[in-house]
Order: sequence, then C-alpha cells, then structure tokens
Amino acid sequence: MRALLALLRTGRGWRAGSPVAAHPPAGARARSGPLRAMALYHTEERGRPHSEDYRLFFKNVAGHYISPFHDIPLKVESKEENGIPTKKARNDEYENLFNMVVEVPRWTNAKMEIATKEPLNPIKQDVKHGKLRYVANIFPHKGYIWNYGALPQTWEDPHQTDESTNCCGDNDPIDVCEIGSKVLTRGEVVHVKILGILALIDEGETDWKLIAINANDPEASKFDDIDDVKKFKPGYLEATLNWFKFYKVPDGKPENQFAFNGEFRNKAFALEVIKSTHDHWKALLMKKCDGGAINCTNVQVCDSPFLCTQEEARSFVESKLSSSQNNENDEEEQIWHFLGK
Repeated sequence: MRALLALLRTGRGWRAGSPVAAHPPAGARARSGPLRAMALYHTEERGRPHSEDYRLFFKNVAGHYISPFHDIPLKVESKEENGIPTKKARNDEYENLFNMVVEVPRWTNAKMEIATKEPLNPIKQDVKHGKLRYVANIFPHKGYIWNYGALPQTWEDPHQTDESTNCCGDNDPIDVCEIGSKVLTRGEVVHVKILGILALIDEGETDWKLIAINANDPEASKFDDIDDVKKFKPGYLEATLNWFKFYKVPDGKPENQFAFNGEFRNKAFALEVIKSTHDHWKALLMKKCDGGAINCTNVQVCDSPFLCTQEEARSFVESKLSSSQNNENDEEEQIWHFLGK
C-alpha cells in the first residue's frame, strides 16, 4: 500500500529519494531535504513540493532553526561571519559582497518566495486566488532567466516614498537577479557582487531588481559594474528588461512599467538603495515602524523585541510538521477513495 502511495506521489511532484530528517518526532513521516553545500547554512523541507503546505526552513551551522529574512547577515564580513573564518579578499571587494538567499533556480517556473508573514519566514510557493503561482515561459526563455532571490535584512517599506521613483516600497526584501553561469539551488546562500539595479514599478509600488553575480563564478572577476554586463553578456540586460515587462501579460495583466525609462542604474546607485532598505529593515526589527502583517520573529538579532528562543523556533517548525502530516493523511484518504478502496 505504501509503495503504491509513494508511486502516486512521485507522479504528482514528490521528490523521489529525498532523505528523511535526522531526528524526526516519534511516528512522524515528514521528509527533510538534502543538506545544501553551504558553509554556514542548510535547509530542511516540510510538506510536499508544488503544494500549498510546502515549506523550506533554514538552519545555521549549529543546527538551530533561523529566519533567512532576519537572521542571515546582509553583508559578508571581511574576516569572519558568525564566527566562521571566510576566505581572504581585498577590503574593497568585501565592501561589495552580500549574502543572497536563492528562492528560484534559473530556468524553473514555480514562483517561490520567502514567506514574510510567517514565523521564521521559510521559503514557500506563492498562492494567488487559491492557486499556486507559476511564471509563464516568455519566448524565447524558459522560466526565470537568472537565479532569483533576495538580500536578507532588507525591506522595501510600503509606507516610505522613494525619492527617485516617487513610489512606496513593495513590502518585501529587495530582489536579486544573479547572472552567473551556474544554476543554483533553492535555499542556497551565496556571496554576490552587486553590479547595478532596475526600478520596476509594480502596481504603483517600487520593486527594485538588483543585478548581481555569484562571487565564486569563474568569470566574476570580470564584473565590477553594470557596464561590464553590457560588455561581457551582450543582450542580457535587454532580455531582463523585456522579461519583467511582459511576464504578467499571459495572466491577462498589462505590461509592467519602470522608473528612469527602464534604464539600469550603476553599482553606486544600487548600493545606496541597499543601504536604505537595510535601514528600513532595522527600524522594522526594532519596532520603530509599522510592519503590518510582516513577521519579525528571529533568533539572532539580540536587541530586537521579536527575538525568540531556539526552543520556540523548533516548536513552530514541529507545529508545521503536524499540520503537513494531517494534510498528507487527508490526501491519502482521497487517493484511496479515487481508487475505489
């Protein structure tokens, strides 16, 4: 019976061969995703991929649950990060080295995102009007044309009007389009060099799109600013602009608009935007502004009134496990009903 159910699940998007959690609660059948090849962080899956209950939680090097939104540092320190030595680099390189949380691997279509309104902010698939969201294939592209993600510890404040765009923020961490040669993995935390930025205006809100490259990419040394993208990846910025302009059109929506007539701004401009969104995040975590439904639960921002214990963080994850288990049992009943058993 279990073999039949596993076969049916695999045909509906279950990831065959995924290892189980190292220490699941007694009687639980939740699956934990593979540990990512990251020095400081790894991820753990809960629920079934391509379902509303799917969540990807983050753990630090000590194995404690953390928030990728609030607990992963924005900047990569020149000497160490969370007490772990990092490889040597020139000081000026570290001034432009940031942590990126990968939400969507290149060439995939599922619209995955950091769940900003849930405790510990796991990655989940976006849902709109009761349906899981996928981006359309915009000819000649397949899915997202870069590794797509966000910078932790940034927030585009919906109550603050951006002076350069005259629009408020979109209530999310700032987005990143990583243009390196490698297809990254959902949940990876990679060091990126910022090259420039695009100002998308999405339904009247400023939705910044950073252009960056993985610092460990074989060609990363060639890229220092937005003009290098034009030089070494001709046509990529034009494709990026067109992608963001048209990606909602298949859903019946109008073309997206841009500030600055769709021109990309350079690295210096992008770094100022990052600084501003980081300051907005700090105000959010210190309860100095109205975050609305944003969940600020964290385990490592010591001065934050939203700080929780490691035990409380683990308790939340296990509660999600229990919820997913109930949903799984309901689905099994539906399968057997479908088979006439």
